[in-house]
Amino acid sequence: MDMEYVHQPVMLNEVLEGLDLKPGGVYVDCTVGGAGHSEAILRRIAPGGCLVAIDRDGEAIAAAGKKLAGFGDRVRLVRENYVNLHKVLESLGIKEVDGILFDLGVSSYQLENPGRGFSYHTDSPLDMRMNREQKITARDLVNALPAGELARIIRDYGEERWASRIAEFIAAERERRPVETTGQLVEIIKKAVPAGARRKGPHPARRTFQALRIAVNRELEDLQPAVASAVRLLRSGGRICVITFHSLEDRIVKNLFRRLASPCECTGKIPACVCGGKREIRIITPKPLAPAEPELKTNPRSRSAKLRIAEKL
Repeated sequence: MDMEYVHQPVMLNEVLEGLDLKPGGVYVDCTVGGAGHSEAILRRIAPGGCLVAIDRDGEAIAAAGKKLAGFGDRVRLVRENYVNLHKVLESLGIKEVDGILFDLGVSSYQLENPGRGFSYHTDSPLDMRMNREQKITARDLVNALPAGELARIIRDYGEERWASRIAEFIAAERERRPVETTGQLVEIIKKAVPAGARRKGPHPARRTFQALRIAVNRELEDLQPAVASAVRLLRSGGRICVITFHSLEDRIVKNLFRRLASPCECTGKIPACVCGGKREIRIITPKPLAPAEPELKTNPRSRSAKLRIAEKL
């Protein structure tokens, strides 16, 4: 199904201010998606500013190429996983940059495109790959992993109370026939989650789908090294902005920022630091920023977004 790649940029004004954009600067959007943030950044850094726009999703790169075509060679589009940011910049001959943005999570386009298998609202092939060239899909995990490992993923990545029960029901169903579609998986989850729990809170499949998406795309494993690498690539005074959409992502970014801002590991009994830890960043947002009320009304999907900002020393 052909769809236009549309994704409303979350906390756009906060990101533009947080990056402290400078005309002529060099910036990186590590998750270009629908290019909403990228387009606004390019306008702010004119004349002469350059943006490197990265995404692992080939459809996002193609759509961004069309949307940003008018900026010519001021934008470099690269299909790559953001965990390889250092390799991308090295290949472009860029040693350091003025600002870097990570807008994590799944895009509106990916959710709404029935062929991608991210949504529990439509029945589609159980896929969930952000990079459609990678081999492992959600279908592979659901049908091949031992029930215990499946329960761990659903519990740890989805923070799902009924993880073990859901995994057991999946294991029982796949003995009869493979679990091929999102619709099948939703029905299994509904049977596994007790009726009382289904009547309260979000859709009963939301946490399991989040967990499988994270596992398929290695989102949590790649996040810490990617953000740490990005900090090293900033020039002094450069800014990094990270938008997260669930507590697991936010906790990783918060703890990394704290460690880079206060690296000393000496105990309180030692009068002066002897470990040699050196501060790399200044945290701009001690508490993460959240979308303002007007944005929540126009873009309800932004409700769980948190923005953390830091500056390279």
